[in-house]
Order: sequence, then structure tokens, then C-alpha cells
Amino acid sequence: MNPPTVKFISESFIKPKYSSEESKKPVYLAPWDLMMLSVHYIQKGLLFPKPPGFNDDENSFEDLLQKLKDSLSVTLVHFFPLAGRLATLQQDEPPLYTIYIDCANSPGARFIQASLNLSVSDILSPTDVPPVVQSFFDHDRAINHDGHTESLLTIQVTELIDGIFIGCSINHVVADGSSFWHFFNAWSEVFKAKGENNLTISRPPIHKHWFPEGHDPILNLPFTHHDQFTSRHDSPLMRERVFHFSAASLAKIKAKANSECNTTKISTLQALSAHIWRCVTRARGFLPDQNTSCRLAINNRTRLNPPLPADYFGNCIQTVKATTTAGNLLKNGLGWAAWQLHQTVINHTDKMVLEWVDSWQQTHFIYQLGQFFDTSSIMMGSSPRFDMYGNEFGLGKALAIRSGYANKFDGKVSLYPGIEGGVSMDLEICLQPHFMTALESDQEFTDTV
Repeated sequence: MNPPTVKFISESFIKPKYSSEESKKPVYLAPWDLMMLSVHYIQKGLLFPKPPGFNDDENSFEDLLQKLKDSLSVTLVHFFPLAGRLATLQQDEPPLYTIYIDCANSPGARFIQASLNLSVSDILSPTDVPPVVQSFFDHDRAINHDGHTESLLTIQVTELIDGIFIGCSINHVVADGSSFWHFFNAWSEVFKAKGENNLTISRPPIHKHWFPEGHDPILNLPFTHHDQFTSRHDSPLMRERVFHFSAASLAKIKAKANSECNTTKISTLQALSAHIWRCVTRARGFLPDQNTSCRLAINNRTRLNPPLPADYFGNCIQTVKATTTAGNLLKNGLGWAAWQLHQTVINHTDKMVLEWVDSWQQTHFIYQLGQFFDTSSIMMGSSPRFDMYGNEFGLGKALAIRSGYANKFDGKVSLYPGIEGGVSMDLEICLQPHFMTALESDQEFTDTV
């Protein structure tokens, strides 16, 4: 018997409740936005339990959907780029090829109603994340350049037997992880205001994009057709698991890393990343002279001088990496590996950021998923600092965070806060099946999970 599949019931498009003068103007994109044109959308969502008595009232789900739509419309007043579409301005003389967000000519954000004849336990109980979770999100396998014709934001609400999944897909040209959860938090805030006709939110987004001093905000790309800078990438067959690290376990990992280096400067995240890097490298069985890297997604907002506001809406991220051989990584221990990551992070200064931007102005590099990441590395993405479990939509606290197909490959690790709060974390790890089996048998790894 075939497993149940997601049934799509309806779709609609949601526009901002009111339009502002700012929302009628083009939004020009910064280098960090444009380099995302060929990678996938961000797909993250929350699984909620149905409140007691929810199924007894046949109007409960319809009422919830309407409240979600109404509050989304109000939220989009502030986050109006999410209701737009990408557009390309191209001309031959003088040569011009620029991509921007057109907020005025769009049907709005997409809203999908769906259902699945499975329970919450069917989603959370299996060892591996079930493949059906990928169907909780729109824009499956879409790349960001598709935002010329596809919505830049889709909310998909999937009703389960005893739960509701709210999946959010946002075009990665428009937002990074910080901006993604900024929007999600604001939407929850508006929802909890119970439909009050109040357009104020506690953290209004800042839409003025950052450009280095002396640079034109209308970036002329050296292309004549999008085939010159876009590509599609399908991940190999992988297993995906979510591993929980308690606050006590993380404290031990951090203490061990700092003790081995006789320092107190190594952070919890740096120590944990080093731990995962070493365990995955051992599980992959590399020869001692095989090069391996640990990449970290890093927020540039606080690294620029002067820093950008925390509520800057757009992309303001890069990746930094530490590289060594498998032999050195495993021989020198946790503290040594964590210190390499610590040095990589602290050396990512305003000077380094500006040098990268200057370099990008010469190369106009666009990330290609199939080329940018390699099977000898790991990539640590997302952040446990994002407020994920604080989002409520009349359903109480979420039970779990899950993601879609997007931007996954062998060695991708996404960091989420643990449901109990504190400094606990959940790690979503993607590995090829034989590597995952080896990781599950790794004593150093299992002792910490």
C-alpha cells in the first residue's frame, strides 16, 4: 500500500492590507542578495498540536485559515517585498542587466491549504525525517531566480489528523535566516493581536539595502541571459535525522574544547561545530591526507563598521571556513578543531567583509549548489539564536521545527533551538545513508546526543 500523500485543497494570493509609497518603488538588491539567485528558497516550518476540541468544531480549521490570512495581510504591510516578484531590466545600448524586486506588479504572496491523513506521531516518531515532510512546503526544487514568475513567499497550512503544520517558503534573494524568522515572529505577533486594526509591530523591518560607499545601488550584472548564471541541482539520496543536544551535554562539549586549549574563548557553537566536524569526518572514513572543511554561515550585520541594524531585511550573510586534513582533524582533538573555527570567526572583520564585496564587484559570483559544496566538508547553517518556538497561532507552542528539500546535500547541518529552551539545540543532519549509519555507531557522537 502506498503511504498517504499531501492533498492540496485550495490556493489564494494575499496582498498587503494597505500599500505605502515605499512599497510602490523598486527594491534594488545588494551583492549578498544577488549571489543567491541560483540556490533554493528557504523552507522552514512548525508542527503544532491541535488544541483539545479542535476537531469537534467543523469550523475550527476554516476559522484558523481566515485568521492566518488576515494577519498575513497586515504583516505584509511591513514586509511588502515578500508580496512582490523579481524583475529583470535589460537593454542593449547602453548595456544593462539588473535584477530587482517589483512590489507593485504582483498578485501577492501565495497561501495554500492542504491535508494529510497522518498523525503527529507519524511525523515525529520515525528515526529519520519522513520524506512526506518535503510536501509541507511550496517551491519544491525551485531556485530563487524562479521568483520572476513564482511567489516570493508561500505559506502552506497542512492539516493532519491531530496536528497542523505551518510551512513557510521564502525566496533566498529576498531574505536570509535572520530576516526569515523576523518575518515569522512579526506574523505571530500580529496574529496574537487578535485582528486588532493596529499596524504597529515591535520590530519594523529596515528595507534600505546596504551598498558599499561609492557603489551604485543599481547593480549592472555582466550577463545577457539567466542561463549564464543559474543551474539546477538534485541532491543524492540521503538520510535526514534530527539529533537533540541537551544544555548539559553542550556545556560538557564546550568545557572540553576550552580546557584542551587552556582558554575560555571558544563558544558553545564553535565547540559543537568542531565536534560534529570530527565525528562526521570519522564516519566518512577519509584517508589522513584528505582535505576537509567546516563551513559556518556568518551574519555580517554586526561585523560591519558601523554595524547594520539587527532588523535589516534582506541578506547579510557569508560563509567562512576552516580547512585541514582528516588526519590533523582527528589526531589533534576537539579543542584544536574548535580553535580553528574560533580563529576563522574572529578574523571575519569589517575589513574582510569589504574585501569580499570588492571582489564580488569584479567577479559577480553566483552560488551554484552543485559546485559550491563538496562531499568532504560539512556546512553549519541556520541558528539556535533565532526565535522559532516563540511563534504561536492560537495553537499553543509548536512541537517541532522541520524543513523542506531546499539547500540540502551530504554534510548539511541545520541548527535549531531545543524545545525546552535554554542553550539546548536540535541538529538536523543530512548524510548519505552509509555515512549516517557510521555516525550512528560513533561512540564519541552517541555519548553526547
